[in-house]
Amino acid sequence: MDRSAFLARVLEATNAHDVERIVGCFTPDYVNQTPCHPARGFTGTEQVRRNWTAILAAVPDLEATVVDEVTSGDHVWSEWEMRGTRRDHTPHLMRGVMIFGVDGDRARSCRFYLEPVAGDELTADDFLATLGTGGAP
Repeated sequence: MDRSAFLARVLEATNAHDVERIVGCFTPDYVNQTPCHPARGFTGTEQVRRNWTAILAAVPDLEATVVDEVTSGDHVWSEWEMRGTRRDHTPHLMRGVMIFGVDGDRARSCRFYLEPVAGDELTADDFLATLGTGGAP
């Protein structure tokens, strides 16, 4: 299967809010690594199901967009944006990269770098001023 077709399938299932179709995009032994939050990594589609059930319940109008993608061998590098409104009426906006390892028409792995977009208005220089001063980088 064309690796770009895999990505389109995941995107379509996500925007359809179809948890079972989303789960069907991953192998049973799927491994998710979240390098910026190592404890959030997991193995298996049951956690995929729990994650997407909770996400879609929390953000019922979630809409995902693939901003860009590159295929290299059996990997698909993809930049995503996910937006919507949470149940408490606050905006939900996440952006980042997911690097999928693909077998056939399903993902066997992902290095997950999707993060909430910060609401701060720090410029690059303002941010640099926080380094080494006890401020959070």
